[in-house]
Amino acid sequence: MRRPLLILSIAVFGSCVLFRQTLERDPVTHVLLLLPALAVAGWLMAVSLGRHRLRLREADANALTLLGVFAILFWMLPRYIDASLTNPLVEAAKFISVPLCIGAVLAVSWKATHPFLRGFLKANALSMLGVLAFLYIHAPVRICNSYLEVDQQRLGYGFLFVALALSLVWAVPLFFPADGGATPNKHLSGRATA
Repeated sequence: MRRPLLILSIAVFGSCVLFRQTLERDPVTHVLLLLPALAVAGWLMAVSLGRHRLRLREADANALTLLGVFAILFWMLPRYIDASLTNPLVEAAKFISVPLCIGAVLAVSWKATHPFLRGFLKANALSMLGVLAFLYIHAPVRICNSYLEVDQQRLGYGFLFVALALSLVWAVPLFFPADGGATPNKHLSGRATA
């Protein structure tokens, strides 16, 4: 067990609970700060307990990753963002499911997930953020009843910023591989030594 990570996980989760009313007052901090912080708390918890080292079959990892993505999509829906502000049971479900079903699940399954599925999910995440940005910025009515129209437009611009930032974070390593691009093709190197 990695005690510092466990303490950090508890601290992040405790801060989310302690400052939840302040963070939930604004849709930008609610969706783009509170929800990711809860997921990070779950991720840190799984890593601190060594669960990220579990040997998963690729099919199991793929299924778990899809569960995590489904949970992300669920908590991006305006209906459940609103419900978490007005219904204590939905709010409790948010504080339980986001760390467990998103953070911990992705910590356990992400590296073992098939690279094609990871790439597909990244591309899907960018397109989803773009659609949400457009929807929140240009919707003629309030989508979230708990927030003003101006607030939802700011959230839309926040989604757009996150989409641009993630596209850079995910694209740059493709142009600058960690091994410097010097690793030869396995098949070619096998023929050269034979």
